[in-house]
Amino acid sequence: MAAAMLAKPFHPFVILVLAVVLPGVGHVALGRQVRGLGFAFFTLLFAFLSWHLSTPEISPIGRLAGGLFVWALSIPDAYRVARLRWERWRNQV
Repeated sequence: MAAAMLAKPFHPFVILVLAVVLPGVGHVALGRQVRGLGFAFFTLLFAFLSWHLSTPEISPIGRLAGGLFVWALSIPDAYRVARLRWERWRNQV
């Protein structure tokens, strides 16, 4: 029985750029909408919380650190999924 041909996925670097531009968009492009929207939601939530729980003397980057941390976690996650799909498509028999 012949294996089903997989459709060509997005190139991993396209997903990487999307994930860097906006949190969660890389996941949404991969078809993982719930995960992507979760990353976007928690990025905004933790950015809001860290902004309001820090003092005005802290730099803007420091005040947004909670959201930036979640965003930074979402980037390699989206790239990893995209890379695995790309390699599976490239190596199909």
